[in-house]
Amino acid sequence: MSENPTVEVFADIGCPFTYVGLHRILAERDRRGSKVRLHVRAWPLELVNNAPFDTDHLDAEIVGMQDTVAPELFAGFNPQTFPRTSLPAFGLAHVAYEKSLDCGEQVSMALRTEIFEHGRDVSDPAVLGEVASRFGLVLLDMDTAEELTRTEWREGKALGVIGSPHFLFPTGEGAFCPGLTIKRRDDGSFDIAPDVETMGSIFEQMFALG
Repeated sequence: MSENPTVEVFADIGCPFTYVGLHRILAERDRRGSKVRLHVRAWPLELVNNAPFDTDHLDAEIVGMQDTVAPELFAGFNPQTFPRTSLPAFGLAHVAYEKSLDCGEQVSMALRTEIFEHGRDVSDPAVLGEVASRFGLVLLDMDTAEELTRTEWREGKALGVIGSPHFLFPTGEGAFCPGLTIKRRDDGSFDIAPDVETMGSIFEQMFALG
């Protein structure tokens, strides 16, 4: 494992708020030339909620963010090809982090890019296998992927994680879904705006690490 300072992020692979947050943080990291790395861990909303994602709800969230926060993202999102489960993809991310922090980060972003920019189903073994091959990784069987995902979920709960995404710093401080203010309108649509002050505070905490 790398000795670079690390921030843990508990999140679901299908969470659009996580996708936006990771993009913002990685862009800021590049701008600052920071050595901080992200360990993106499993917070499986399908297990938390005991139900798969509601793609209509998800679509409304994405439309809300494209309108005001991230017009450049989600170009290929397709509710019809949204993964029926995130568990196999969590398994692949775990394997990637076993290889290195950098590989884990790259695979975590690649999986989300497949969903949100290319409209691909990362629960499909063929699609997931393509991602694994790209990084020289081997897919886990479903039982092992689920066991590892449940273990990370339990660890997240023990650390006080409350949702996706939840950032945890080496200092013990944490932040749930920073950088966005989210309100649901009566018609079911979302009013989503950037929270610049909170995101700036997160940047300062994170990049003070190195």
